This record gives sequence, C-alpha cells and structure tokens, in this order.
Amino acid sequence: MRLSEALQEKKNKILAVWVERTLDSYAASDFFKTSRDQIANPIGANIRAGLASILELLLKGAQTDEYTSALDQVVRIRAVQEFTPSQAVVPFLELKWVIRQVLGDDKKTSSLVYDLAEFDCEIDRVALAAFDIYAKCREQLYQVRIQELKSGSYILTDTPCTSSLLRERQRGPVKIN
Repeated sequence: MRLSEALQEKKNKILAVWVERTLDSYAASDFFKTSRDQIANPIGANIRAGLASILELLLKGAQTDEYTSALDQVVRIRAVQEFTPSQAVVPFLELKWVIRQVLGDDKKTSSLVYDLAEFDCEIDRVALAAFDIYAKCREQLYQVRIQELKSGSYILTDTPCTSSLLRERQRGPVKIN
C-alpha cells in the first residue's frame, strides 16, 4: 500500500484525532468537542471545518496559497484569544504526530510511517503559513485597539459594568508595591 492510499483510507480517523487534540487546547474543550451546533458552538464548528479542509488540501497536494482560507478559519479564532503564537499554530505541527499515531496503530500501514518526510515538509509549510496569518490577525487586532484609543470609543467599550464596580469596591483598593 502506498502512503497516499493509506492517508486517504485513514483520513477520517486522522481528522477525528486532530480535531480532538486541537479542541483540547481550549478551557471549555468538552463543550467544543460534544456540541455540533454551529450556532451554539461556532468555535468547534469552525475548527472542525477548517481542519477538515486543510487535511483535504494536504492529501490532494494543493499549493500553499490554496490553504489561506482554511488556515484563516482556524487561526483567526486562536489569534483573538489569549494563545501565544506557538500555541496558536501548534495544531498544524501536531498533525505529524497524529498521522504517525494513526498509521502506526495499524499493522497494514505502520511501515509507511518512515515514508512521511516529504509530507512532513508540506505540513511545516502549512504551519508557517498559519503563523503568517496569525501575525496578520494580531496586527489587525492591535490596529483596532489603537483606533479605539484614538477615537475615544474605548471609554464606551472598556468601562466596567456596574456590578463589576460594586465588587471592586467591596474588595477594597488594590495596593501596588
């Protein structure tokens, strides 16, 4: 059996493990993994759809620029959250581990693990493209924040709610040493 055939055969298993590992990086991972409703769980739905598209593109040997939309779908979510750059792009690099695990668990495909060098390079290219998208998303986020500061709209959006102010007053002033 050739590597491309094995990857096609194991595609659903690879995707399931990859999605699970990626969603495990979130604090509410149980909800993201169990809820399939796109309205109630947009993060889980977008992660699933984006990773499925990326895997499909990898398996068909697409050019790096064809990944942009699918990568953006996943990375944009991670960029607006409190993920470090490495945490934001690690799911793409973990795909190598996932593929080795899935292929290695089957006696029929375990010998193909040694043929993954070229495929690993393609995954690395995807991860680097994801990092570029992450950097652009963070830059956009900071530009929006700068515009809020310049326009004064942060006064409207960053003012704490009344209950938050009450809790703060009950705790007392914060001492800075």
